[in-house]
Amino acid sequence: MAKVIEGLYYSESHEFVRVEGNFGFIGITDYAQNALGNVVYVDMPDVDDEVSAGEEFGAVESVKAASDLISPVSGTVVEVNEALEDTPELINEDAFENWIIKVELSDASELDNLMDAQAYAAFCEK
Repeated sequence: MAKVIEGLYYSESHEFVRVEGNFGFIGITDYAQNALGNVVYVDMPDVDDEVSAGEEFGAVESVKAASDLISPVSGTVVEVNEALEDTPELINEDAFENWIIKVELSDASELDNLMDAQAYAAFCEK
């Protein structure tokens, strides 16, 4: 069973959001990194780019496949995880620690459309 962390928000496309104040840290879940296998490249947007809930904002490539990253929330990118540019395999080591982008949330009510840890765990078991 993939690791699921309490207090995060989860999307059906296997991204998570960790909320701190008006900011959301977005990455892929443990389930997603496990399904992808060894991550070799992360395509990230630029700082100041806008992301929209349900829209693509980048991609994760592994030795097996490439997977689009779908933003679970809308907002402005305020930071990208530059460590992933040189060491994308950090996602395999700990997907939840190694978020991909940090956004300033433009509509916190969008979080209501996402799953909590219990719902996501059940979703992954289907």
